[in-house]
Amino acid sequence: MSTHSTVQVTGLTVRHRRTVALDALDLSFDTGVHGLLGPNGAGKTSLIRVLATVAAPSGGRVELLGRSVSAHRERTEIRRRLGYLPQEFGYYPGFTVREFVAYVAWLKEMPAATVPAAVERAVERVGLGDRVDAKVRTLSGGMVRRVGIAQAIVNEPELLLLDEPTAGLDPEQRVEFRALLRELGSASTVIVSTHLVEDVAAACSHVTLLESGRLAYRGATAELTALGKDSEGDSDGSDGSPIERGYTAALRAHRGEQSVPAGSGAAR
Repeated sequence: MSTHSTVQVTGLTVRHRRTVALDALDLSFDTGVHGLLGPNGAGKTSLIRVLATVAAPSGGRVELLGRSVSAHRERTEIRRRLGYLPQEFGYYPGFTVREFVAYVAWLKEMPAATVPAAVERAVERVGLGDRVDAKVRTLSGGMVRRVGIAQAIVNEPELLLLDEPTAGLDPEQRVEFRALLRELGSASTVIVSTHLVEDVAAACSHVTLLESGRLAYRGATAELTALGKDSEGDSDGSDGSPIERGYTAALRAHRGEQSVPAGSGAAR
C-alpha cells in the first residue's frame, strides 16, 4: 500500500499567457475535508483544474493517488478514482437526472452491473431521489448544482474536487451538503474551493489559503477561527464571524500588514 499523500504538489506553476496563476506551489492533502480559500484571482480554480487533470501544469510535479499526472496511462487511472465538480459543468439538458449521472459513471468506466445502484445512491445523497427521472432542463439552478454533486460522487471517489459547490443552494441545502461533506471526508480526500468562509468553518477540518498564486496560510480550521478570536479587539472596525476575521488576519499577515501569533499556519 502506498504511503504517499493523496495529493502531492511540488513546485507547481501555472501560467495563463503572461499571468502566473500558481507560483511554485508546494502542497499535500490527505484524507479529510480541506477548504481552499482566497480572493478572486488567487489561483484556486487553477489548482483544482490541475488536480482534476483537465489542465496541465506549466511546471512542477503533481502526484495524485500515488501516480504522476504527467503520464497518459496514469491520468486515466486517476480519473477513474476521482470526482470533480467545476464551477460550471456541462450537461445534456435532454437527459434525465438518472441518465446523466449514469453517463458519468460510464465515463468513469465503472462496472456496468454496479451503475444503477450507484446512481440511485448518489442521487439520494444529494436529496434528488424524487426527481431522478426528471429532465435536467426542468430543474432549478440549485437542483442542477446538486446533480453536479451527484455525478462527482457516483464512483465513490478517493479524491473529490469541488469548485464552489454550494453556489445556488439555499440555506437548508447548504446545511445538508456540509453534513454530506463530513461523511465523505471520513474515507476520502475532499478539497472544496469556495468563497463562503462559513461553509469551511462548518465542514472542513483544514484550511489552505492562497493569494496571488502563493500559499498564504495553512492550518486546522480551528486555528484560523482562533486567529479571528484573537483579533476581536482590533480597532480597524473589522466585523464578521471569528473565522472570517481569521481569514482577513491571515491575508494581512501574509502581505506583511500585521503579525500573527506563534504557532499559527501563516506561510512565510
